Amino acid sequence: MRAAVAQAPEAPEPERGYRDTHTPDDRVVDLLAENLDDYRAVVHRCAAAGLPALIARLLGERGSTSVAVPPGLPEEWLALAAATRVPDTATPAQLDAVGSVVTGCAVAIAETGTLVLDAGPDQGRRRITLVPDHHICVVRVPDQVVGGVPQAMPRLDPTRPLTWISGPSATSDIELDRVEGVHGPRTLEVVLVEG
Repeated sequence: MRAAVAQAPEAPEPERGYRDTHTPDDRVVDLLAENLDDYRAVVHRCAAAGLPALIARLLGERGSTSVAVPPGLPEEWLALAAATRVPDTATPAQLDAVGSVVTGCAVAIAETGTLVLDAGPDQGRRRITLVPDHHICVVRVPDQVVGGVPQAMPRLDPTRPLTWISGPSATSDIELDRVEGVHGPRTLEVVLVEG
């Protein structure tokens, strides 16, 4: 058997002519916003200069007096926020008392309305995005937005802990009544920031 296989010619590389997206580049950001909205995420758009004021306003409207912060979150993002900063090394009890979390993301997928976090410096440990009831995720557009999942995969390191988020945490009971906040934040706010 091995002798027969050893004599066989090298198998040709299969042709892969499928599309890696169905969305034109000039539509990905708008499609991402539409799909996030369909998943009941709250979508905001702003320029980079307006980001600190927007985050401060969102935390204030939520009444968050504390916010979980990844170690590499840009300082200027929270420059105007009055909330106490809690590091991603907080204990479970400390995290349970946190009102909100602010993170960046690794990549956002327009066609599925999905945010992918990879525990990068501006995203922190996975648990900070699963315990607080309110998550503000900042997406740099258009740089971090791709059309389809095949475009996202080369941007991700499979050895890192990946969290794929499509809207706020939700599930349905046996009668199909939707219940939010079961396995993560009840409220997801996504800020699409340009510049």
